[in-house]
Amino acid sequence: MKLTKKQEKMRAVADRLAAVYPDAACALKWDDDPWKLLIMGCLSAQCTDARVNLTAKELFSLYPTPGDMADADLAELEAILRPCGLFRTKAKNAKESSRMLVETFDGRLPDNMEELLTLPGVGRKVANLCLGDVYHTGSFVTDTHCIRICGRLGFYPESEKNPAKIERLLDPLLPRAEQSDFCHRIVNFGRDTCQARAPKCDICPLADLCEHRKKNS
Repeated sequence: MKLTKKQEKMRAVADRLAAVYPDAACALKWDDDPWKLLIMGCLSAQCTDARVNLTAKELFSLYPTPGDMADADLAELEAILRPCGLFRTKAKNAKESSRMLVETFDGRLPDNMEELLTLPGVGRKVANLCLGDVYHTGSFVTDTHCIRICGRLGFYPESEKNPAKIERLLDPLLPRAEQSDFCHRIVNFGRDTCQARAPKCDICPLADLCEHRKKNS
């Protein structure tokens, strides 16, 4: 089937990012434990991955299993999660989602969007992160890097910031099996080159594909 112009452009973007970042690893250090990825994904809301990784070391040393976290004292959980911000909500959600994982899903992370969204604190972004990294079936993780960069590249207006709408717009542009790796690479690219306030357009490997640069050059 012939690719559309946007699909061809996304193919070029994905290939170039793969050349720059051949190791498409998640920035969260989840130790190949799906439950840990779930919890850390929820903790990353309005918090840096570096802070989540640091906090998670203490968190999982004290509560190494979903059952341990489900039985945790809420005040103690809040104290540990305070550095991540929104700590009361995050502590409550971590405790409750761990309980549901044990009682409703027999300790196994659900492998579909519908069931993942029943877990407290889990939205489509975290669900797609888990589905992509654990089951390799996830769609685009529309975090701030993905939203900003794909908008600058011209896949949708830069003014568009709705994560769910952006996910729908991007999904047809790249095979589902490649979307998770693409999103991990776009995070690295956003930190290294296409930064929010001062993009390094002069050294950008995607400069010739970028609508933002064309408009502002």
